[in-house]
Amino acid sequence: MDKRKFLKNGFLGLGAMAVIPSVISSCSKDEKEEAEVPPVDGQSCQVSPVEMVGPFPIKTPAQLAQSNIIGDRTGVPLLMKITVQDQSNGCLPLAGVLVDIWQCDKDGNYSQYGGNQLQTTNYTSQNFLRGRQTTDSKGEVSFVSIFPGWYPGRAPHIHVEVLTTGGNSLLVTQIAFPVNAYSTVYASNGYNGAPDRSNTQDSLFSDSLSRNMADTVTGNISDGYTLSKIITVS
Repeated sequence: MDKRKFLKNGFLGLGAMAVIPSVISSCSKDEKEEAEVPPVDGQSCQVSPVEMVGPFPIKTPAQLAQSNIIGDRTGVPLLMKITVQDQSNGCLPLAGVLVDIWQCDKDGNYSQYGGNQLQTTNYTSQNFLRGRQTTDSKGEVSFVSIFPGWYPGRAPHIHVEVLTTGGNSLLVTQIAFPVNAYSTVYASNGYNGAPDRSNTQDSLFSDSLSRNMADTVTGNISDGYTLSKIITVS
């Protein structure tokens, strides 16, 4: 599956970094409390969908322990707040586990890969938009990023893997975005317009879209967006 060629950098440029503090501070008290006290009803206590690690997993996660994963990329700022909970323990927050995250840039390209038919632009020597954090006592981690773009054959998404401190994988999953959020972002300057696959057309999300979907995505083009997601492992 050919990737879309690298396009000109987006309109925000380094200015994206300037609005990140406002994105972080814009989280409301209610949003924070929602993340700190995850619900434990039957629906939310289901193990999150298991998805493929994909063709672009992190090659050196231990070297990428960072919360700001933007690197030199440009785009609409995105703050991601992830809470990990343990189904085997009443869906209580799971502290002290590793959360790896990776995504494409606004043009649909991944770092650590490229120079081939799958992704023509070569980013094998770069590590942007990849990171690792350890969950705190509330099972939470956060990452400062940009709103991902898309590439042919997939709806917009974020990759997440939860691992023990010893490196054993507990879950690999993906996070989907609401149509209204990504449609607004992709209509702005610097992004590639509407994706060629909607959420419902995406083969990986076809049987689990409601559980892949971000719990909340709030914000706007000017100030950036905040995503929250509870991920449940067994």
